[in-house]
Amino acid sequence: QVHLVESGGGLVQAGGSLRLSCAASGRTFRFYTMGWFRQTPGKEREFVSAISGADGSTFHADSVKGRFTISRDSAENTVYLQMDSLKPEDTAVYYCAAGQGPRSIKVGEYDYWGQGTQVTVSS
Repeated sequence: QVHLVESGGGLVQAGGSLRLSCAASGRTFRFYTMGWFRQTPGKEREFVSAISGADGSTFHADSVKGRFTISRDSAENTVYLQMDSLKPEDTAVYYCAAGQGPRSIKVGEYDYWGQGTQVTVSS
């Protein structure tokens, strides 16, 4: 079992930055692929970024490439999502997830989820 807790969400103006954190506890964290997803009302949860548990490689949705950075601190069992140049369309609830696939980008490929943190970007 892996327990995930997100933090760092909030309200920011367009062009600003936020850093989300996801603290993990439970089973061996460093072997899991850790992902960030987001969801707005009435829409499906969508992939944002992930860092592979197999080789540490990172991958991002096209909509956030060049603006978002994902990293992990295995010593502290924490994964981060640095979000820069934020846009109003980035407004969503952001979820942290843990999965066992090496390059998982689908919701169904992740086994554990956090409760989510709200990010609101004002124009």
